Amino acid sequence: MIFRIARTVGISKPDWVSMGAVSLMHRGMIASFSMMVIIAALLGVRHVGGLQPLELIAFDYFVRLRSKPAAPDPRILVITITEKDIRDQKKWPFSDQVVAQLLKKLQAMQPAVIGLDLYRDIPIEPGHNELVAQLKQPNVIAIQNIDNVTGTTAPPDVSPEQVGFNDLPIDPDNVIRRNILFAENENGALFSFSLRLALVYLEQQGISLQDSPRHPGLPQLGKAEFWRLEKNSGGYQTIEADGYQILLNYRSPNNIAQEVSLNELLNGSLNPSWVKGKIIIIGSTAPSLKDRFPTPYSPTLKKNHNMAGVFLHAQMVSQLLDAATGSRPLFWFWPEWTEVVWIVGWSVLGGILGQISYHPFRLSLRLAIALGTCTGICFYLFTNGGWVPLAAPALGFVLTAGTVVSRRAYQAQQKQHIVMKLLGQNTSPQIAQTLWQGRASLLKSGKLPGIRLTATLMFADIKDFSTISETMTPEELLEWLNEFLGILTQEVIQRQGIINKFTGDGVMAVFGVPTCRLDTREVEDDARAAVACALAISDRLEEMNQNWQRQGLPIIQMRIGIFSGPVVAGSLGGKDRLEYGIIGDSVNIASRLESCEKHRQPTNCRILIGYETLVYLREMFEVEGWGLLALKGKQQMVDVYRVVGLKRKKSSSVTVHENQS
Repeated sequence: MIFRIARTVGISKPDWVSMGAVSLMHRGMIASFSMMVIIAALLGVRHVGGLQPLELIAFDYFVRLRSKPAAPDPRILVITITEKDIRDQKKWPFSDQVVAQLLKKLQAMQPAVIGLDLYRDIPIEPGHNELVAQLKQPNVIAIQNIDNVTGTTAPPDVSPEQVGFNDLPIDPDNVIRRNILFAENENGALFSFSLRLALVYLEQQGISLQDSPRHPGLPQLGKAEFWRLEKNSGGYQTIEADGYQILLNYRSPNNIAQEVSLNELLNGSLNPSWVKGKIIIIGSTAPSLKDRFPTPYSPTLKKNHNMAGVFLHAQMVSQLLDAATGSRPLFWFWPEWTEVVWIVGWSVLGGILGQISYHPFRLSLRLAIALGTCTGICFYLFTNGGWVPLAAPALGFVLTAGTVVSRRAYQAQQKQHIVMKLLGQNTSPQIAQTLWQGRASLLKSGKLPGIRLTATLMFADIKDFSTISETMTPEELLEWLNEFLGILTQEVIQRQGIINKFTGDGVMAVFGVPTCRLDTREVEDDARAAVACALAISDRLEEMNQNWQRQGLPIIQMRIGIFSGPVVAGSLGGKDRLEYGIIGDSVNIASRLESCEKHRQPTNCRILIGYETLVYLREMFEVEGWGLLALKGKQQMVDVYRVVGLKRKKSSSVTVHENQS
């Protein structure tokens, strides 16, 4: 039927195929353009930092996912200042004498280097001179801020080589993910607190900071080359990348380094072996001092969600030591152009999968596998020190796939709407819907394959049409005939039938196609629907005759023939013309019933059925038996009945009246 509609508007099959190819090319161009727009918009949003929060979430997730329980770094000892230590000293900040005593006790245990993560820019008597003497020891590193105007300066009388800044770069979401190695202020170049500690420790092992032989101007420490973190490195796009920064490679948050409290050290309960040859970092962990910061681990920690600054510096020192010795790599990043290719590639792949995947389950499975693969690749690279974008390619993949699928669904809906509208002109919406839903299986080799089924055929024709047409002009005849045929079509479609063809002044309608109808109850429904349709046409004919009589138009009589039996429904014709046809002896009998005994017209609308239809009607209709009749072209007699009307009284069988004529 779909092909018949194409033929109706004058499109041959080769033209139809050619138009389909052009349509496919057009749709392909539109799909490609849509993907280009999405990709361009995605890259634009990414460039201004719109995807940075998602990339940082992915980074934090990978940090937690790869984290495994590990032993504390044996090279580092953290001396913590707790709330209890502050209460015991009954003073904060501690006096210079307390800090000097702390440093003196540690020096007696021969540490490699001591880092004092406490600001001592202003003397706090008593004991200031004692503290200055301790701070001048070559293995002691003090702290300051990069900005000497708004921040804290270095302790007085201490060599700049023994001072490092302890500023921490904070991401837009307030999480610490970076480490500043070098910075500058009005006094010149500055080293970070963690780098100073690592350098003193490593110099004792013959490792010093130098220019990379392979990349001049690039700092190298042992086996590690420190590539500068740019504002658009990895998932970043809009961070402040002042100074010389690297990405912080976290250890497990629970076992960063061995720790003891200030009281344990002052009370002499500290084992000297824990200090000898180690990096000692002294800092506060007391919550009241508010020296705590969110980390990638914070969302999943049940307590102590934020990490104390002293442990962040321990993390940084541990990372530098591992990088210098080659036991843990620094993070690396792709160039910007590689990241763009990576994002575009996944976005295009999403569009391709959306274009070639039609079944919802297969589409969902392919999308899930592809997204899992993208995530797996990113995580694998992450475990090997590479941070590559995940949110951007995943989002591009989903957007292009979703856009292509949505557009394809919209196109299918539009095509369905058009085809359903065209089909609905010849059949009921329900049958049109059945044809559309089964289009893939119905269309075989460019045509609808033949289906054997049991259907009820109905032929309707105007009596003496030739005589009537002589009294009207062609234009008047056409308008009058269209009104008549339109009413017939409406009644057929309302009862789930299809108009298979117009026969000039009549129609051929079929009830029970195009789907296979073998169940007895379905065949009964089709037969009853056909007879009910004929009676409805009879009622409408009376109304039309009255209207035509008032308008001075001719009134008419009709003959209707109905027969139920096996038929074959499918495409008829050759490659140049196809139409949906119904063939079989049942079709011929229905046609002959309409035209037989033309002189017997008891009512304006004569409805004749065969016995084969009568057996399906049960108790619904009253009929008049006409006996066995010889139909034109048929060798066997047919048992014929005239439908009188709907049965008005309940009975155990169909009421049959004997013909009195």
